[in-house]
Amino acid sequence: MARFIFITGGVVSSLGKGLASAALGALLQARGYSVRLRKLDPYLNVDPGTMSPFEHGEVFVTDDGAETDLDLGHYERFTGVHARGTDSVSSGRIYSTVLEKERRGDYLGKTIQVIPHVTNEIKDFLSIGEDEVDFMLCEIGGTVGDIEGLPFFEAIRQFAQEKPRGQCIFMHLTLLPWIAASGELKTKPTQHSVKELRSIGIAPDVLVCRSDKPIPDKEREKIALFCNVRKEDVIAAPDLKSIYEAPLAYHREGLDQAVLDAFSISPAPKPNLDRWLDVQDRLEHAEGEVKVAIVGKYTQLEDAYKSIAEALTHGGLANRVRVKAEWIDAEIFEREDPAPWLEGFHAILVPGGFGERGTEGKIRAAEFARTRKIPYLGICLGMQMAVIEAARNLAGLDKAGSEEFDHEAGKKRFEPVVYHLKEWVKGNHAVRRKVDDDKGGTMRLGAYTANLAEGSKVARVYGETVIEERHRHRYEVDIKYRERLEAKGLCFSGMSPDGRLPEIVEVKDHPWFIGVQFHPELKSKPFAPHPLFADFVRAAKDVSRLV
Repeated sequence: MARFIFITGGVVSSLGKGLASAALGALLQARGYSVRLRKLDPYLNVDPGTMSPFEHGEVFVTDDGAETDLDLGHYERFTGVHARGTDSVSSGRIYSTVLEKERRGDYLGKTIQVIPHVTNEIKDFLSIGEDEVDFMLCEIGGTVGDIEGLPFFEAIRQFAQEKPRGQCIFMHLTLLPWIAASGELKTKPTQHSVKELRSIGIAPDVLVCRSDKPIPDKEREKIALFCNVRKEDVIAAPDLKSIYEAPLAYHREGLDQAVLDAFSISPAPKPNLDRWLDVQDRLEHAEGEVKVAIVGKYTQLEDAYKSIAEALTHGGLANRVRVKAEWIDAEIFEREDPAPWLEGFHAILVPGGFGERGTEGKIRAAEFARTRKIPYLGICLGMQMAVIEAARNLAGLDKAGSEEFDHEAGKKRFEPVVYHLKEWVKGNHAVRRKVDDDKGGTMRLGAYTANLAEGSKVARVYGETVIEERHRHRYEVDIKYRERLEAKGLCFSGMSPDGRLPEIVEVKDHPWFIGVQFHPELKSKPFAPHPLFADFVRAAKDVSRLV
């Protein structure tokens, strides 16, 4: 049976619970243990799939097609363990399940209450796959004291109480603010956060304290005394230059040892940190810098493109260069010439998105990259914009556009080179969708196979001709335009196994111009960079050496 580590947060949100959880998972792996990480979010949305990127940041998609919190991306990047739909749950999903059971009569006429029915549902979720791994790390979203989070805190309290003694521990992340006027770190917010946690029946075993200053022994002793933990279990979490320093930084602070001590695992296996030492060496000893322009529509919130930013970093690690990514609002190019904005960059990336806003700017960015022979990577909508650009400027289809924009505007304006996908094959059965279906969970989601053309650029990049990548889209490039576009040099170099859905396009007479319908960034890791990102950064590096 798995040992459970529950990670909670206090004082303020965005302290880095997800990163601390991921780093701890990596450290336990380094000691030879198997791990799985889970996220419990208190919001009432069933999942983040219909939430604005400005509201929630990136939606991370799993192989099995679940739309999840971006923290699951951290979990995968740090541990290499592929997340599943059962690794993410929200209050909305829990309540929805409870109400479905009530409608079916599963509760035999009982009055449905938060305790025990909602908390039991949460505990059932926590128990899924508990016999598969050595450690199950469960992060609770939000902060202690949030009214919507109370059922989750009560559920993990009950869960720990019902398990044999020593099978569950609690790790609490708090803030130690620095008060410049008095020149000292203040422990009171941490004390109050722990007091709040203990008032609902949970006593932390390990405290992780975020601070931009070192924690003096005096403050560490004070926290230990007032929060009822050992001094060795007060772990400092300083600010880092890169998130990939976190496993080694937490190890130096003794986080993994504190956790193993809390479980009375002694003697603990020694960690093998070679993987992370190599990552740190590549971070610290970069042999140059490349500049990549990310032309998108959610540029005000970089978390909207979190996996892309990290995958570019991984591509830099693979090439021992530092990637300086700059975010440019695509709408600017609808008013201004892109050239002055883009001329100083070694590569251009156009990411995914929804809706018409900013798309003409993305099309102009694709045209700039194609005509100036600058490395270009288009992802999802970024591929569709590259196809529309080629259709307009190479194939003579002046009205080329996407059905998505016509649906949004409520009138037909474009020749639909990109159309609404109504049917596709998943596994051994057909999936059908209508334009007016519910938005949540109705896209082409999860891992699908693609066949790559022999001798194509992408086949060389991947080193194979059959790949599997994750999707999240409901519009698709229309295969009927393939011959006209290929005649003008835009090759359809990756296709679905049935040959009906274009997965990858590339420009024949260009050093590096690739568009993909899927999201390769979701599978990239610092110790295993995605081949597309590694080669994209290599191409940018080649450009940087020429200028």
